[in-house]
Amino acid sequence: MKNKNMLLILTMCIGTFLCMLDTTVMNIALPAIQTSMNVPLDQLSWALNIYTITFAVLTIPLARLADIFGRNKVYLLGLLTFAIGSFVSGDANIPATLIVGRGIQSIGAAIIFPTSMTIAIASTSQEKRKTALLTIGLTQGLASTLGPTIGGVVTEFLGWRWVFYINLPLLLIAFIAVIMQLPLRHEPRINAKIDFGGMLLLMVTLFSLTLSLTQATDWGWTSKRIIGLAVLTVIAFIAFVFLESRVKSPMVRLDLFADRQFSGAALTVILAGLLLIAVMVIMPTFFTQVQGKTELIAALLITPASFMIFVMSPIAGNIIEHYGPRLIITLGFLSMAAGYGVLGFMNPDRYWQTLIGLVLLGAGYGVIIGPITVLAASDFEGEKLTASQSVMGVLRQIGSVLAVAIFVSLLTSNINTAKTTAWHDARNRIEQTSLSQTTKQKMLTVTHQHFTSNGAKTSGHHSNGISQ
Repeated sequence: MKNKNMLLILTMCIGTFLCMLDTTVMNIALPAIQTSMNVPLDQLSWALNIYTITFAVLTIPLARLADIFGRNKVYLLGLLTFAIGSFVSGDANIPATLIVGRGIQSIGAAIIFPTSMTIAIASTSQEKRKTALLTIGLTQGLASTLGPTIGGVVTEFLGWRWVFYINLPLLLIAFIAVIMQLPLRHEPRINAKIDFGGMLLLMVTLFSLTLSLTQATDWGWTSKRIIGLAVLTVIAFIAFVFLESRVKSPMVRLDLFADRQFSGAALTVILAGLLLIAVMVIMPTFFTQVQGKTELIAALLITPASFMIFVMSPIAGNIIEHYGPRLIITLGFLSMAAGYGVLGFMNPDRYWQTLIGLVLLGAGYGVIIGPITVLAASDFEGEKLTASQSVMGVLRQIGSVLAVAIFVSLLTSNINTAKTTAWHDARNRIEQTSLSQTTKQKMLTVTHQHFTSNGAKTSGHHSNGISQ
């Protein structure tokens, strides 16, 4: 591959890295942000949720607009938007400003993520496409898993505001590099009408889906609001599919899913993302809240998984032609399953056992993400290529949201069960003492208050602190 093409691919990797990094980088900085703003943790939850929801909702419509108005110009607009959002977030002194900044960031991310992939692929020949795909695919995987680590290190040494400010110099480099490398006046465009009906129905579908998943733990899986959102999701999705099958320029080309290779990649990216993100986001919380470690130490303890992704992804991408995607991806899932097995039965006080689980998990994901990125692009060109990358970007977000929704719900349930059991045990022990009834009542009141306050604190941290 020519140096010029490789430089462009690396430029696209900067934007992709920052978009995916900011899906998880803020989680570990939440306690510092909470202390700085002196507000309850639940007031910060939407600073996390708005990024995920807006990213998922706008990725496909904005990628479509980039095709129509010119990818290069729209990509620059995405970089600028992301930079503004990063500055507003870093400069925030109240939760409302932070939420606005994160919302602006997510609009930029929804432009950058799919457009960077299509620009990179379009700049390479068919023979060299695999290199571009593997490079950006590795960037995506690493960014998601390195989020907590980078967030912990930056928060510890520079302060939480630099979790956002650190984006600015990188975005400036990417902005200048794009101007120098890509044509802006006479770039190719797709002559198509905007499918406003499809855009609206898709946005309603993804908004109701991601909102229900991010709020399910707080509102309750069987609450009227969650059930209503689920019904709205199904109705809007059915209407979307019906409309898209009949318009000339659909927002999402349904014939993508007629390609078995793409459909398999779509399902795999959701499942792999679900399995990885669940552990990579919950483990730092376990280290800090249960084992009492600092955010920095917690971030460093999960780094081995990221290291294994970095090592295994290019290896898997290079051997896929020799052994076939099915075998490679199967081995990846077996490794991730083994990692879950180790983490499920480990002694948490012996880190070497945790280390084995994280290494197996990271290696498995690394083995999967390389081939999947290649398979998702298939042999698509032009408009179809953009559509495929937009859909994959949304599915990555949905996998992440599913991971947090499911695992946080289970974690919260386990915490509540343990709290109830401990309370009953404490009450029985107090009742069996020979103390006076007045003293027993005072002890019961203090003990119950202790369980209630600790439970609320823990539940609040888990349901909101990692709702990303």
